Amino acid sequence: MTMTSPPLAGCSLSLNALAAAPVAALVARADEFGVRVERTASGVTLIDAGIEAPGSTAAGLLIGEICLGALGAVHQRAGCASPWPSWIEVSSAQPVLACLGSQYAGWSLSASKEETGGRKFFALGSGPARALAVKEPLFAELGYRDHSDRGVLVLEVDRPPPQVVIDKVLRDCGLAPDGLTLILTPTRSLAGTAQVVARVLEVALHKAHTLGFDLGHIAEGAACAPLPSPVADGVQAMGRTNDAILYGGQVHLRVRGELAGGRAPGPRLRGSWSRGLRPPFADIFQRAEYDFYRIDPALFAPAEVWVSHLDSGQTFHAGAMNLDLLLADWRQPAG
Repeated sequence: MTMTSPPLAGCSLSLNALAAAPVAALVARADEFGVRVERTASGVTLIDAGIEAPGSTAAGLLIGEICLGALGAVHQRAGCASPWPSWIEVSSAQPVLACLGSQYAGWSLSASKEETGGRKFFALGSGPARALAVKEPLFAELGYRDHSDRGVLVLEVDRPPPQVVIDKVLRDCGLAPDGLTLILTPTRSLAGTAQVVARVLEVALHKAHTLGFDLGHIAEGAACAPLPSPVADGVQAMGRTNDAILYGGQVHLRVRGELAGGRAPGPRLRGSWSRGLRPPFADIFQRAEYDFYRIDPALFAPAEVWVSHLDSGQTFHAGAMNLDLLLADWRQPAG
């Protein structure tokens, strides 16, 4: 399948308006979720979900739904029949808008030492506010732009953003300070780990976009991945969350449209090494000298993909999980 027209052209849904309710719930139940809410001097709301505040897995699940623009459900389930005890489940009836128009961490935000008066700052922004700023070429391809006087952005960072970055977000989104909420989720935290693993469906949607599939044919999506325990080391924490998707991620897409060669696009959506033994992602990242842009983009894909073709009733399958690799790193014997 190849893309023929913008899949979201004419879409009137407002991601930021939809996300306002779960953002309000996160703020109202801050103590329950273990997050800390404060306002900057200018009036921007900052939600610390794991830097100084303890955060929680429950907060990460809700932040995952916020990242999806409230167009998806994120839950934790017990892995009763699995060698790993906790799994994240994600589903969406609007996966293209929820995952690519909102959840994808595609907005690059940086500041130099001179701009911050100290340390350099870099973060990738995800969540509904991306669709207000539309700084990425992806939005022209999707044919979507949001309009709202409120916006929320999630940053995977271990310190609050400097004012110069906050000002950039406000300017690019066209928001007044009291209309912006920034949620801060270091990957080494409970909330950060959960919200990154909750991107398992988005990884498949991004791979489909990269391969040129007609995103307008993707009707629904569901996915799951094992939820690792966070670790204090940032690189190892990032490695675990990526491994959860690359080696343990399962995705089920329901699609329409013509079948290319009589088959749905399952095989190319899975990770290119899904059936083989690969090193943990932290090792891959280290070999790339901690530069994401030096890693083969084909690597970023779920381990296992199911594609159900609604017009024919056929379901196609490709890939396989590699839980042994995950357990070798994640599980230690008791006693």
